[in-house]
Amino acid sequence: MQTKYNFSVPNFKKIRLIIDTDAKNEADDQFAIVHALLTNKFIVKGIIAAHFGTRRTDQSMLESYSEIEKVLNLMGVRTSYEVKHGSATSLVSEDDVTTSEGSELIIKEALANDDQKLFCIFLGPLTDMAIALKQRPEIEDRVTVIWIGGGVWPVGGDEFNLSNDILAANIVYRSNVELWQVPRNVYSMMRVSLAELQKKVKPCGEIGNYLFQQMVEFNDTLGNNPVWPLGESWVLGDSAAIGLLMDDQNFDYKLVPAPHVLDDMSYRHETSDRFIRMYNSIDSRFILEDFFSKMEITFKKG
Repeated sequence: MQTKYNFSVPNFKKIRLIIDTDAKNEADDQFAIVHALLTNKFIVKGIIAAHFGTRRTDQSMLESYSEIEKVLNLMGVRTSYEVKHGSATSLVSEDDVTTSEGSELIIKEALANDDQKLFCIFLGPLTDMAIALKQRPEIEDRVTVIWIGGGVWPVGGDEFNLSNDILAANIVYRSNVELWQVPRNVYSMMRVSLAELQKKVKPCGEIGNYLFQQMVEFNDTLGNNPVWPLGESWVLGDSAAIGLLMDDQNFDYKLVPAPHVLDDMSYRHETSDRFIRMYNSIDSRFILEDFFSKMEITFKKG
């Protein structure tokens, strides 16, 4: 989209990006989508609507699709980006993998004759990536996957994005695709107060007002939950993926052998020469201040 920055990004430093998002799951995916579209380093090739299980609805993927469209419309860029339906459900078995528009987009871009590196960020389950790898295994060395999900390393444990497709996570772990994982304890570092969002995001046009209001409404909807949310704060965990792609050299990670996820979402560690990036920390203020600045420059009037 058109931005108003007094700087440019050299073409050879730009990257192709596909966003796979369970956008209507809660209230942070929307922030990551907007941040990605405001970042000139990214050539966004499409946005895939992901499912988020059946806890609240049996139409979760379609709800994500509608939410993506709403965000793009509020930004005035709906016709500028492809929006694809992802898989409507988690995988049932490795022998019964049904294609999705999302997996087809991933395959198409991975096989494209393009010098700019392809990244896919997954802000929910890894279903569409697993489908693409099962259908066309040869793409595994042509794409880098960033996943916001999984339990605390090295033990594992309950985590929402992982819970919505454990089988898909194991397929991706077992492949040779380059994988950068941001587990629950690390993406939880993306903490922000609602007061800061009211001050810095709400005044930034229709999209800024919507980002703030939909979070407040979700916060109020869960007001009787004694555990989460906490009342005056939120975690913009999905935005960690945007920060890593802007500056992947200054966030702490270690290379670890890819695990196998058990049914209780714990990690079983096996001897393997298949290594992935496991992030230990992120610079949340760098990511948040970049987002706030881009929102103000692009959308704030006066």
